[in-house]
Amino acid sequence: MNTSAVNQEAIETVRDLIKDIDTAMLTTVTPEGLVSRPMKTQEVEFDGDLWFLTKKDTNKYRELMQNPLVNVAYVGKSYVSIRGEAELIQDPAKVKEFWNKAYEMLLDVSYDDPSLVLIKIQADTAEYWETGSKTKLVKNLINKMTGKNEMDLNKTVDL
Repeated sequence: MNTSAVNQEAIETVRDLIKDIDTAMLTTVTPEGLVSRPMKTQEVEFDGDLWFLTKKDTNKYRELMQNPLVNVAYVGKSYVSIRGEAELIQDPAKVKEFWNKAYEMLLDVSYDDPSLVLIKIQADTAEYWETGSKTKLVKNLINKMTGKNEMDLNKTVDL
């Protein structure tokens, strides 16, 4: 399988794992260490990029200006951790495209507020743990009882 096909398969796997999850935890880097906060997932199909909306007068905006490296975690039918690099984008048309009434309440602004900015995260790597499989639950229990490393329960894909 060529690299492009492998990347497309990885993107499709991540897309399937996160598609119905409304909230993600965005982790940014601060001078004091790491900070995570919940963010509303955009209703857009994952293509290797994640999109979030924020305001310029937030800590996350300032943190991303200093260090664009991030991690985004999703919990749903699986656990998914996505590492990438954030870019802050000022694009009123794109904000309007993503806008919904929930943002009006969450951010206390309208879609045309100039303080709104998009966070575009280009995903580098995704790691995921599938849940719900009795086989995996038994394997996990055996690993815990025997003291074995549990890392074989997860998969990592480069995007």
